[in-house]
This record gives sequence, C-alpha cells and structure tokens, in this order.
Amino acid sequence: MTATASTTASTTASTSADTTTAPAANARDLALAHYAARGVLEHVLARHGATFQQQVVLRAALTSDTPQTPDDLLHQVRGFLKADPADIRTALDELLAKRLLVADGAYLRPTDAGRELLAAVGAETAPVSARIWGGIPAEDLAAAGRVLALVTERADAELSTLTA
Repeated sequence: MTATASTTASTTASTSADTTTAPAANARDLALAHYAARGVLEHVLARHGATFQQQVVLRAALTSDTPQTPDDLLHQVRGFLKADPADIRTALDELLAKRLLVADGAYLRPTDAGRELLAAVGAETAPVSARIWGGIPAEDLAAAGRVLALVTERADAELSTLTA
C-alpha cells in the first residue's frame, strides 16, 4: 500500500468510526442542550425585564387561535413547562402588572407592548439561533425532531402516572 493509499484508508476508517462510535444522546445531553439554549434566551429576556416563564405565557396568549382565560393559559403553560401552577399564576400577574397582557372581560389579551416585546426578543435571538442551528444537516434535524417528540410523549406519559 502506498503512503497516499494508506492515508486515505486511515482517514476513511477514522471518519467512518467517528460516526458509528459517537455517543448516543441521553437525558443529560438533552438537558445540557436545553439549558444552553435557554440561557441565551434568558440573557436577551433579562435585557427587556422579562423572565422565561413570562415569555412562555405571553407567547401562549399571543399565538392562541381564541381568547384565553387566566385558567386556560395556566393549564396550557403548565402542560408546556410542567411548572408549579402558583409560579405560572405569578407570571400571569406580572404580565398584567406590566401591561403586557390586559383583561378583557373573562379573557386575557396581549397588548401592543406585549407583542412588541416578543417581536424585539425574536429579532434579537434570530441571528443567535441561526448561528446555533446553522449548518446542521436537515436529516439530522429531522431525526432529532423525531427523537425529541418521542421523548416528550414518553416523559409526559410517565409524569401523568406519577401525578395521577
């Protein structure tokens, strides 16, 4: 075997081995990725005087097809975050105090200021998100999406048995 052939064979074997021996994702990896990405978002939110939980509540109110009552939002956000209802209620109260949500009869509606906050946060995080997610092959993102959906489904099922 020539030196060039040997180098090519070695490189091919190394590349092949790297993909087949990569560690499998686990719960810790998922948690570390979540908290790293959430840390970026929380940094941006802090500059606007908002918390992660407030942003989730406000986004839920803004993206809902129909007006939501406080209890509707509490239930929806609890499903997303698995957070203590009292903490979610506090976030709702804070959004109302900041006039990012407003009561309209029995329903809560996002104000223009609430919409502007989410738009500003989105604009600030978009280039960061592009750098974080950019260059990941579409097939890897599709596989990760399938795995994360399955993990979420299974974890939700386990949580419902623990809290029943």
